[in-house]
Amino acid sequence: MSLSYQLIKGRVPLLISMPHNGQEIPADIVNKMSKEAQAVPDTDWYKDKLYDFAIELGAYILVPKYNRYVIDLNRDPNGIDLYPGANSTELCPTTAFDLSPLYLNGYTPDEQEINRRIELYWQPYHQTIKSTLAEMKQQFGCAVLLEAHSILSHVPRFFAGQLPDFNFGNADGKSCSENMLKQVTSLDFSPYTMVSNGRFKGGFITREYGQPDENIHALQLELSQITYMNEATHEYNEPLALQVIPKLKTLVECLIDFGQKAREM
Repeated sequence: MSLSYQLIKGRVPLLISMPHNGQEIPADIVNKMSKEAQAVPDTDWYKDKLYDFAIELGAYILVPKYNRYVIDLNRDPNGIDLYPGANSTELCPTTAFDLSPLYLNGYTPDEQEINRRIELYWQPYHQTIKSTLAEMKQQFGCAVLLEAHSILSHVPRFFAGQLPDFNFGNADGKSCSENMLKQVTSLDFSPYTMVSNGRFKGGFITREYGQPDENIHALQLELSQITYMNEATHEYNEPLALQVIPKLKTLVECLIDFGQKAREM
């Protein structure tokens, strides 16, 4: 069986995880889904392309093969809601962001199927996060995890109006040091808008693996897709992307610098 993810090994204490970047759906699942679902419209499109520069900078990159519709790698496997009271999607989503059903009648995954997907797809990704962070901590004395996400600028199911461009989350201060978040939010993101711990405070991965007391720092970035895509057609917009990529590069350089200095603390 081929791996359900790709890990590019780096040489600096930064791991960039892109849990919603995958676009494939296994054959035994895709034929149970609607035609609309098979087009995977809720993908975090082109994150690997946007962060391609980070490979040269020496960051570790972790990207899944399969889409979030198969299983959401950024959800608690026990089904615990990350945002109580807010509308959210499940570990194995049954509806798209627009609330349309993903599965044909009678094919919604049951508990046995969900457990199968946890074992096949969820656990290997998370084991790789754990082992990579441990490896970085041992080698560098510090590990930084950037959860790289993106989302449509308007998703009424999750938030009202238009989302800010850069949405940082560190679980309200629990997943990374105050100093790291301060350094990040002090960067010049203009002309883009930026907020921290707004609608998105960091998903399961950020909350689970960020242990600042152990010098393991996790931060999520939810980037509005209007900054680099034609949202209606899911097409990459090169001129737009070329404007936002330098901001992402400055962010990544900031996190690498923090990680390299944090080991001296």
